[in-house]
Amino acid sequence: MSSKQWTAADIPDQTGRTVVVTGANSGLGIETARALAGRGAHVIMTSRSEAKGRKAADEIRADHPRANLEVRTLDLEDLDSVTAFAEKLNADRNRLDLLVNNAGVMAPPRSLSPQGHERQFATNHLGHFALTGRLLGLLEAGRDPRVVTVSSLAHGHGRIHFDDLNGEKRYSAIAFYGQSKFANAVFGLELDRRLRAAGSPVRSLLAHPGFSATRLVANGMNAPVRLISNLIMPFVTQSQADGALPQLRAATDPKAQGGQYYGPAGKRERKGAPVVVDTIPAAKDLETAARLWTVSEGLTGVKFQLAAA
Repeated sequence: MSSKQWTAADIPDQTGRTVVVTGANSGLGIETARALAGRGAHVIMTSRSEAKGRKAADEIRADHPRANLEVRTLDLEDLDSVTAFAEKLNADRNRLDLLVNNAGVMAPPRSLSPQGHERQFATNHLGHFALTGRLLGLLEAGRDPRVVTVSSLAHGHGRIHFDDLNGEKRYSAIAFYGQSKFANAVFGLELDRRLRAAGSPVRSLLAHPGFSATRLVANGMNAPVRLISNLIMPFVTQSQADGALPQLRAATDPKAQGGQYYGPAGKRERKGAPVVVDTIPAAKDLETAARLWTVSEGLTGVKFQLAAA
């Protein structure tokens, strides 16, 4: 690999590409949308709140007046919202070139989705699993089509609580955040295996932002932890624009390959230029992947039209 650090200036021209970025109203999502729109992509920004989505789009247009942006509502926690979003996009479009599975929640008090699933698992994993499956046909018609799923350093201490997915027996907000991010990693790698086995043109890649100064922690944790986090974060984090670079590289680098995982190059992958990193070994376990896939199909009702790896 070249010693030159990859930056947003290395993003190739995106003119003619149609992109969906989930959770694009703030944090890594708005930075990803900003960078892609700045290079000419038509960016479909999803947000749970249309008002917040439109405000974010206006913010991007202040930097890029000719940005080609579209705001659509999507609540990944609610599988009915995922279905409605995907049905409308399938009706409106004949192809999709890039899906960035970015949206997420972190360590909120225990609650359940409208379908009865633990909120973090529902939003961070199940919603993106269902969305990807429902948009796969559009992606397969795309140009250099990719799915980029955003995991986290937290995947390193995660595991799937198959006997207690909803935390009914025992719940820790941080542990179940780790579960959801571990699920992201397992899903992205298994999707790559299945896409390859099916001979699909779609590539599945993963990324994580290291330690980035986003609103994710502030929006999730309780007030005392939020206060401590706000005091510490400026000293240990990189900007959210830098935090978005790994997912931008996975999304746009012509040399990026399916199955690769991008993260910061610095110590313990906390900060730095985006490079290929590695998941923990457990995320590559084929038995875990197959079990999670089957469970996810059952909970979402979405079956991918792909051969098993």
